[in-house]
Amino acid sequence: MSLFKNLFKQTAIYGLATVVPRMLSFLLVGLYTKYLPDDEYGDVNVIFSWIVLFNVILAYGMETSFFRFYSTDNSREVESTSTISLFWSSIGFLFLALLGRTYLANWSGIEEQYITYTIWILVLDALVIIPFSKLRAQGRPLYYTAIKVGNVVVNLGLNVVFIALLPAWAAAKPSSFWGMIYIDNFQIGYIFVSNLIASFLTLLVLAPHYFKINWSFDKVLWKKMMRYSLPVLVAGIAFAINESFDRILLENLLPEDIAKAKVGQYSACYKIALFMTLYATAFRLGIEPFFFSYAKNESAPKTYAMITKYFIIFGSLILVGVVVFADVIKVLLIKSPQYWEAMKVVPLIILANFFLGIYHNLSVWYKLTDKTKMGAYISIVGALVTLALNFLLIEKYDYMGSAIATISAYGTMMIISYFLGNKYYPIPYDLKKIGGYLGLSISMSLVYFYYFRENYYVGAAVIIVYSLFIYQNEKETLNRVLKRK
Repeated sequence: MSLFKNLFKQTAIYGLATVVPRMLSFLLVGLYTKYLPDDEYGDVNVIFSWIVLFNVILAYGMETSFFRFYSTDNSREVESTSTISLFWSSIGFLFLALLGRTYLANWSGIEEQYITYTIWILVLDALVIIPFSKLRAQGRPLYYTAIKVGNVVVNLGLNVVFIALLPAWAAAKPSSFWGMIYIDNFQIGYIFVSNLIASFLTLLVLAPHYFKINWSFDKVLWKKMMRYSLPVLVAGIAFAINESFDRILLENLLPEDIAKAKVGQYSACYKIALFMTLYATAFRLGIEPFFFSYAKNESAPKTYAMITKYFIIFGSLILVGVVVFADVIKVLLIKSPQYWEAMKVVPLIILANFFLGIYHNLSVWYKLTDKTKMGAYISIVGALVTLALNFLLIEKYDYMGSAIATISAYGTMMIISYFLGNKYYPIPYDLKKIGGYLGLSISMSLVYFYYFRENYYVGAAVIIVYSLFIYQNEKETLNRVLKRK
């Protein structure tokens, strides 16, 4: 039991590194939906969709490879080799991208100044990948969390100043410092300037890492790491397509006069699924190092099975709770009613992110058996499902088609990973209980939202009934834990 207490303590701390920044990002959604029209907010989300893709490309799986080799090879060599690799690849990208930014702007339809900001943000974020990974590998979650939270606080503060306060300050005193730095109709630009400053300060805090490594590059080790990481890169690109390409496709496949507004509405309501994303991401950050370090233990498969079951239990509670209170959350999160039109996608997006979280838990088999190529193949299948269904459904169902594509892609990946894992690294999952939790939570959530939405008497009954169902099934374990306390 002490093992699980330590594991969940780590997960809780890493959760702060994820939850607090994302919760602060909630405020940004409110800020943007209050001050930006839905078409401009759509523009911002399309650019951030490209950032998601290029973040994956610039990392090229080196973070996962770092964890794989850090605990088995010479840790200092792993640290220096991975740092040098990412450093020079990032500098090379910076040079080539700045050289071709005009072409990129013409090709993408994004203004060149935004392309420039995006290039610098991508490079700064790539340069902190290994420093952050080292903090996780060395078990320093508090320092990791402090830096992550600091990044978002700076970003949030600058966004508030630039978008909400600066126009009024500049208008009141045009000859002041605020008047000199204010640029009219530059709201989108200020969003990227804020991100750029926050990313630069984060690199500044983590810069000592670059002075402490020995700067020795082990070619043999690097080749081993690249063989491991390249399939992770392919999987990451596929994940980026699953996560963010729906916005890009919506912009390009819908009629021009409504496309950006639809992207803005969909992106805003998509954020309500953030609670599930937070939970799944925090859990993954805490669990990933544990999976590798515990792999040689004889009881590892049983332990992994128990961890996955409890991930699903807590995740299903979040699913039910967020679906029931989705319309309360929208008032707090999304300030303008013009965005609420897309609320019908919320249950599907929450469920899709739940499936993704389950997939990450199931994917332990290919990481521990060094079959990362299989993970890449699964992700490619998911990306193909995403692209195919978006192309088929967007024209008729607009963003509802994108939501269906997302849940279909993650559900397919989850199912494939389970069956392949059962073949290559059997884990004794409690399928009867897991199936019961998933079946009941999904059916109750969908029935409530599409038939009893905003009837909070029914909503409260749904939460109570499902909680009692969990207690009845897990009574023995819960009583044992409570007695230990």
